[in-house]
Amino acid sequence: MTIRPFIRNLAMLVAGSAAAQTPATIEKPAKPAAAKPARTWTVPRTADGQPDFQGVWNNGTITRLERPADLAGKEFFTPKEALEYEKTVVERTNRDQRTPGTEGDVSRAYNDAWWDSGTKVIRTLRTSMVIDPPDGRLPPLTPQAQALLRSQAAGRHPQPWGPEDRSLQERCLMFPTDSVPMLPYVYNNNFRIVQTKDTLAIYIEMIHDVRTVYLDGRPHLPSTIRRWLGDSRGHWEGDTLVVDNTNFNGKNRFSFNSPVDQNLHVVERFTRSDRDTLVYRFTVEDPTVYTKPWTAETTLSAAPGPIYEYACHEGNYGMMNLLSGARAEEKAAQTAK
Repeated sequence: MTIRPFIRNLAMLVAGSAAAQTPATIEKPAKPAAAKPARTWTVPRTADGQPDFQGVWNNGTITRLERPADLAGKEFFTPKEALEYEKTVVERTNRDQRTPGTEGDVSRAYNDAWWDSGTKVIRTLRTSMVIDPPDGRLPPLTPQAQALLRSQAAGRHPQPWGPEDRSLQERCLMFPTDSVPMLPYVYNNNFRIVQTKDTLAIYIEMIHDVRTVYLDGRPHLPSTIRRWLGDSRGHWEGDTLVVDNTNFNGKNRFSFNSPVDQNLHVVERFTRSDRDTLVYRFTVEDPTVYTKPWTAETTLSAAPGPIYEYACHEGNYGMMNLLSGARAEEKAAQTAK
């Protein structure tokens, strides 16, 4: 072979090898898929354009109004801490942990199936509902309020007594949860909200009362008119419903541990943060009960419903037995003379 044909064959071999590696035959790495934009939730609207709060909401929770001492200085749980706290509290408060034959067992009345206190902390993961004061505790009571509590405790069971001397809840008239602000109880924590352009009605499962919030700009009732649930006037600030509550009669506590009087003033703020959550914040001002105003926040969760009738008086053997027992004691006392 002469040198020239060899060089020509070599050139053809190199060219063929290079052609086999042109960009047309090399697989390029696929480009990463473009990130999908995050879905944003839009507040649903009523036909009048208002944020739609209608439906059944439940405020049952194991989060307490005041921050427990063992959580002092801790404003929020981490998700992991919340799960651990929920497990501990649910196990500790199970009403089926009984000691048969004891007075405590008899006085429990219901087993765990009848209670519905909630099993979760509020959805914001706060360690207390109270957010101001920052320590999560209610401000001190005034000397006047402390004296009122002592006098109420002293006269709680006067002798002799009749049905009018028993508590409102024993008489099936009102419960603390059936009040303003709306705090959770050990059961019946559902609320149904219905809206029109000029009103928003809140049906309260416990005791079956309905509170009407007027949105048409009308002024509050005269101060001489006092009501069990107060007088509610609302307006919209963006997507938040602000409700101003006055004119309470001072006869129903919103908490078993705190007195109230006619000077109670409550401002509520309702905001729907997602499809299943209604954030409920309120500020309580009562200068004759609390040494300063305080603010709390909790969450209500969408519930499937329906709300059933709360027929408190039907089968209310507790009140009947209390009254018959009191009459028997009175008769025995007269006989002994």
